[in-house]
Amino acid sequence: MLLSLAFIFFAAISSSLLFEKVKLPKIIGLLLAGILIGPYFFNVIDDSILENSVDIRKIALVIILIKAGLTIKISDFKTIGWVAVLMAFVPACIELLAYILLAPIMFDISYSEAALMGSVMAAVSPAVVVPRMVALIEQNIGTEKRIPQLILAGASLDDIVVIVLFTSFLGVVQSGNFRILTLLDIPISIISSVIIGLMLGIVFVNMLKDIHRFGSLPAAYRCLLLLSFAFIPMAIEAKFSHVLPFSGLLSVLVMVIQMSRGMSENVVNHFSRFFSNTWIIGEILLFICVGAIVDVRYVGEAGLAAVILIFLTLIIRAFAVFICVSGTGFTFREKVFCVIAYLPKATVQAAIGGIPLAVGLSSGKLILSIAVLGILITAPLGAILLDRFGRTLLTGK
Repeated sequence: MLLSLAFIFFAAISSSLLFEKVKLPKIIGLLLAGILIGPYFFNVIDDSILENSVDIRKIALVIILIKAGLTIKISDFKTIGWVAVLMAFVPACIELLAYILLAPIMFDISYSEAALMGSVMAAVSPAVVVPRMVALIEQNIGTEKRIPQLILAGASLDDIVVIVLFTSFLGVVQSGNFRILTLLDIPISIISSVIIGLMLGIVFVNMLKDIHRFGSLPAAYRCLLLLSFAFIPMAIEAKFSHVLPFSGLLSVLVMVIQMSRGMSENVVNHFSRFFSNTWIIGEILLFICVGAIVDVRYVGEAGLAAVILIFLTLIIRAFAVFICVSGTGFTFREKVFCVIAYLPKATVQAAIGGIPLAVGLSSGKLILSIAVLGILITAPLGAILLDRFGRTLLTGK
């Protein structure tokens, strides 16, 4: 395992330096490094790391969501609340509908299988989007109109909608029955996540105050305590999500936003610095692990038709995002930024893309092929466009 970690960090540093040298986002280098050292190429990553890949990716996402929560204020939602809800539902549902209409024409699959494919592909990637939005907020770029905050909130809710729809359509394909009540899981998941997040945020602040009465708690310990609290929603999701619809990632975001309200600016800034440094390691592990589980053997399975389908649905999704941010007072450039920010796919697709094949569906191999292609096309595309043009689109400079 230790040797595998040495390979991971060496590959990550080398690829990051190489891609930054040629002025490409280092995320592309990390993904490619993960693919190369993963089990489908050189296979130098220990099985114990691969077996725990899901948990490692969750830890990395928790770290960046803590960082994101420290940059968002409750007052931001007074401005972006209704637009964030639209961004959570409309682009994903429109893209899913596009798959339902187009996939059966291009491939020999049923409409229900096309819906399942669309539910795999419709989620935006928080792993790609969140770090970039946090960086923009820290630099006060686009914050006057709360644009990065809007993308953060919308992307967090978007994943809930898509995962619930995926679960529903997977049941349809397996059993042939669709239960409309399943869709109630979406609002229940959002409400339960917000409530638990608020409660944990309040408990965390009060706990720190109680500890302070007995003496000073080292700053590093406070950060570790916050990280421990952030693991609680993830554990709740893993343990009880089959009973109560729940999103651990959304709950973490809400918890940190609530917590930051009850703390001094100096303490919040210290938390922010700590998790900025921790994210350096988290980013490496996240994207190396995502790359490692991408089985590129499936890339050629679907052929050119799959690439065309992905781009057609992305264009349709882009129109949906544009419509959602109309009437917000955003300039044309700012609307284009929102469209770009909603392109990348990686985290959710890597997590659920292989499930249809694993449960024995005849369309499973095709769905996994589309998911792999989607990651390889949209994650680099979105990262390049955001890094190259994001600042210009938001500032006009």
